[in-house]
Amino acid sequence: MSVSLTPDTVLEVLRPVQDPELQKSLVDLNMIRQVTVDHGEVRFTLVLTTPACPLREFIVEDCERAVRTLPGVKTVQVTVTAETPQQKALPDRTGIEGVKNILAVSSGKGGVGKSTVAVNLAVALAQAGAAVGLIDADIYGPNAPIMMGLSQADITVRPGPQGEILEPACNHGVKLVSMGFLIDPDQPVIWRGPMLNGVIRQFLYQVQWGNLDYLIVDMPPGTGDAQLTLAQAVPMAGVVIVSTPQTVAIADARRGLRMFQQLQVPVLGVVENMSVFIPPDAPEKRYDIFGSGGGEKISAELGVPLLGCIPLEMPVRQGGDQGIPIVVQAPESASARALWAIAQQVAARVSVAALTP
Repeated sequence: MSVSLTPDTVLEVLRPVQDPELQKSLVDLNMIRQVTVDHGEVRFTLVLTTPACPLREFIVEDCERAVRTLPGVKTVQVTVTAETPQQKALPDRTGIEGVKNILAVSSGKGGVGKSTVAVNLAVALAQAGAAVGLIDADIYGPNAPIMMGLSQADITVRPGPQGEILEPACNHGVKLVSMGFLIDPDQPVIWRGPMLNGVIRQFLYQVQWGNLDYLIVDMPPGTGDAQLTLAQAVPMAGVVIVSTPQTVAIADARRGLRMFQQLQVPVLGVVENMSVFIPPDAPEKRYDIFGSGGGEKISAELGVPLLGCIPLEMPVRQGGDQGIPIVVQAPESASARALWAIAQQVAARVSVAALTP
């Protein structure tokens, strides 16, 4: 019995094709839409769960291969879009209207490149097509405006029904709020915990974020008031822990990771920053300035994924100082490729968590 070429038969032949992360049928997940058939020309839309899907090309190829098994198919045209799923709500935490997923980037100690990872993660997700916001929650050392090329920017403060509303600054496709916009460049922030908690809540709830797929929060180092405020205020999709390979950094990263686990915040994984130094005059060489294997060790010991290892290259520092993140300034560099792969993994893990019962 011959099989006619119709939208229904196209859906039926696509039903066995699965999302590699979710291990479920694309058809059952409603990821195949708007199927049309016209004289052997098959068209449909593939709706991914994140614009930064790391397996996009493989999924498209699987779909095309499946459809071509039907008789009478001349061409297959797949239009790829994305709809980032909403993170699950929690009864004791208040979400932010229009914001689908809130992610923290944290570290046990300072100086490990946490802000560099947060900024580049946000920009990479924006480059993929996601709507992204960034909160610089390092109130005592607000450096994100410099790294985002917004050190001279101003944010608008206007009255709202429940207090002041902040309009975020924007560059590289990312909306940003930071204490750096609200104080003079050389002004120290000498606050106790309650004041810090208040401004973090203001950045969460009193900013005109609009609709965001991801809101990245660049945390201060350590396990203090800021981390506790964030974890208890909003439903978090997860946290990324950043460390260098050296023993003292790993020891502090372990404490930070355990803190989030105790607060029931999903740990998306560990990023090993400054894993090796790549000298600009000898790019084929690698130097373990801060040791080696620290990320793998903490990943194995605590049972969390190692999201990636980012080498130390001079353009990373230069880009941060100039306000041009490495994923923009030198996208083909080893550091940018590592950061882009980390962004894809983070996005995939967030989508899996949101869609898993």
